[in-house]
Order: sequence, then C-alpha cells, then structure tokens
Amino acid sequence: GRLSRSNITVLITGESGSGKELVARALHRHSPRADKSFIAINTAAIPRDLLESELFGHERGAFTGAQTSRQGRFEQANGGTLFLDEIGDMPAELQTRLLRVLAEGEFYRVGGHTPTRVDVRVIAATHQNLEQRVRDGLFREDLYHRLNVIRIQLPSLNKRREDIPLLTRHFLGQAARELGVESKVLRPETEV
Repeated sequence: GRLSRSNITVLITGESGSGKELVARALHRHSPRADKSFIAINTAAIPRDLLESELFGHERGAFTGAQTSRQGRFEQANGGTLFLDEIGDMPAELQTRLLRVLAEGEFYRVGGHTPTRVDVRVIAATHQNLEQRVRDGLFREDLYHRLNVIRIQLPSLNKRREDIPLLTRHFLGQAARELGVESKVLRPETEV
C-alpha cells in the first residue's frame, strides 16, 4: 500500500520469529528504493565493541586490526533501506549516533574526520516494549519518536496460525541457502 511507496521511517514490533524482517523486506520491495540495497543487521547479535564499526564503518588505523578503511551498513544501504533488527538492545552511545544520522543524514566513520552523507530509509524492529525502555532510561525518548513515525505491530504466531506454514517454508529456504544445501520440505500433514 501507500506505506511501502513512501520513505517514512517504520518501527515494527512483535515477538521474536513473528516475521518482522519479512515485513521489512516487503516494504522495501514495494518502495521507490526497491532497485537499491536492502541491508539487514541484528544489533543484538553483534558485540557492543564492534557494532559502531559495523553500522558506521571505520578508517584505516581507527583501532587495532583496522588495516583498511571499511564501509559500514549505512553506506552499504545508501539509496536503499537499512533494517535495524532488535533496536531495543542498542547501546546508549550508539542510540545517540543513530539519532544524528536520522536527523541530519550524515555521520562520521569510526576514526574519521569527514562527514559521510547518506540517503537511507530506516526500518527498525524490536520484540521489546520500547515505551517501557524509555521510561526505564534504557532507550532515548527522542530516538524512539524519530523511529516510531509509522508503527506496525505484528501479532504473535498463535494469533495467526495460517502464517506458520509460509514462515516455515521461508525459514527452511533461508537456512538451506545459507548452508548451500537443498531446501527441506515439510509433509503436508505437518502444515495444518
């Protein structure tokens, strides 16, 4: 619909495994940015000390082991969509950097001195109650409002059982592609 054709920031909430990334991919696929990159990053799955470099890239020599300059996910997604999964787990200092990118469209690489401009649609997702995390002082209120322009609340799978076979096929196919093997298929009687 109209939401997918816009560039508005979207916050998707729902339980883990409820299909938040699939919704984000569908929004991207039907957006004006569909021919550009869709970059997904699970902010909870990357160690705190590496997350800043993953998101914003780094310059050569910015830290031990930084032998070359490297683009971060924001640069990789330039012109396209960046899906930030489990945004509720993002450390406070990175919340501040994310807020700046959303507000100003630019950032500095780790160890960098020149701002990098980007045009990225951000779709964020979480299984957590961000309002409660704001009240608890664990999530920036201004970032919450910047992300929560449009909110999609995905019901839990026990309220949409008809989606389970579709999601199962998707996740089996995804796992097979990642492992480089043939996708497994469930017997029809297991899909009811």
